Amino acid sequence: MPIHILTPTVAAQIAAGEVIERPASVIKELVENALDAGASQISVEARGGGLRELKVQDNGCGIPADEVELAFERHATSKLHEADDLWALQTLGFRGEALPSIASVAQVVCITRSVSSELGTELRIAGGEVQYREARGCSPGTSISVRNLFYNTPVRRDYLRSDATELSAISQVVQQYALASPDVRFTLLLDGRLALQTSGNGDLRDVVIELYGLEVARQLLPIAADYGEGLEAVHLNGLVSPPGLTRGTRSSMHLFVNRRAIQPRGPLAAVVTEAYHTMLMKGRHPLLVLDLRVHPAAVDVNIHPTKSEVRFRYQARVAGVVGRVVRDALLTQSDAQAWRDSMPTETVQRRFEVRPPAPLASAWNVGSTAWTPLSRWDVGGAPATPAVPAAPAEQPDDHPPLEDTADLEPVRVLEPDEDEAPAQPSALPPLRWWGRWGLHILWPSRLMECT
Repeated sequence: MPIHILTPTVAAQIAAGEVIERPASVIKELVENALDAGASQISVEARGGGLRELKVQDNGCGIPADEVELAFERHATSKLHEADDLWALQTLGFRGEALPSIASVAQVVCITRSVSSELGTELRIAGGEVQYREARGCSPGTSISVRNLFYNTPVRRDYLRSDATELSAISQVVQQYALASPDVRFTLLLDGRLALQTSGNGDLRDVVIELYGLEVARQLLPIAADYGEGLEAVHLNGLVSPPGLTRGTRSSMHLFVNRRAIQPRGPLAAVVTEAYHTMLMKGRHPLLVLDLRVHPAAVDVNIHPTKSEVRFRYQARVAGVVGRVVRDALLTQSDAQAWRDSMPTETVQRRFEVRPPAPLASAWNVGSTAWTPLSRWDVGGAPATPAVPAAPAEQPDDHPPLEDTADLEPVRVLEPDEDEAPAQPSALPPLRWWGRWGLHILWPSRLMECT
């Protein structure tokens, strides 16, 4: 087969497979474009699991009339001009692949108007081809409707999950960006039902109240820190849960780097989890919102097609700041303390100090049936010499007086059953040793019977 160049339509559909995985991917790209346009109000609507229709409307700067069609061309963007601009990014999007990828696998209606224009523009695209364009009146901003997603790629459509699952994924995307931008008013409608609405007043705790309720938001601990200058500057803000407030999955760990939502896994998530060391049960995860800001040249966001992972130039510094700030908040603002921090140093040393066991008494009356109390078990030490029952009057008592142990549980010396024949005297003494629960005795006669 001879080598040839793919048509733009085929190339766009191949690229769409990397960028648009499901309806939630469309919402993510369109919401990022709305935030980059400076919108203060963003409305998201989804119907039929996102396959029937997805709509994102904002009040941002809009698209000029002479650039609307160009915005749907591959690698067309206004956010960078050369390779060096990748290290000075101030926007969420920059590749110029989102809109052409969406338009190649769906039917798109774009209505937009720039602030400086009196009229807006309506553009209709299906399968990457422009179908209709006209001028129309509308408010400043952009509204993009995506209908019949994956209508021309049935394989991708067949592998989507149920409508409820896809709507849940869309809701998670909107929640992420509502937490990342509390100064933006978000509205989410799922099949005509209001699922989320934030105030946009800039208070992060108000957004948490909308998502998790007042009781959860009240328990979260605030964190804030500023370290370094220039390329090494690290700014951290957010809310973290005390050790008593946990979740069974990492879905409630919201991590943002320069307003960009990243996956709750990898080095940054591991540092946060380590900050809770000795405070969480195995399999439990904290609820937190961390907004990390670093210099654009100190982070690489162009390592994953969905831009959900990042790499830091000063990884050790970022990890140290995040771990230290979260740990300090847990130790100073919550009632929980790490177990080493809550115990005196002397107690910790005694607890882990290994000592040899004390020798047993030389004259232990094995045949006695009296209840014999044991002395207290000193923390970290070995058991004291067991008390010896009082000997008959004609025998001298060579043992020191017993201490008062009336509050301890007595232990009875093991004896053979009364209906059995008395055991024959043995030249071997009974085996005695101290275990975790006290004194253990093994009779040689019983040992010989077992063998």
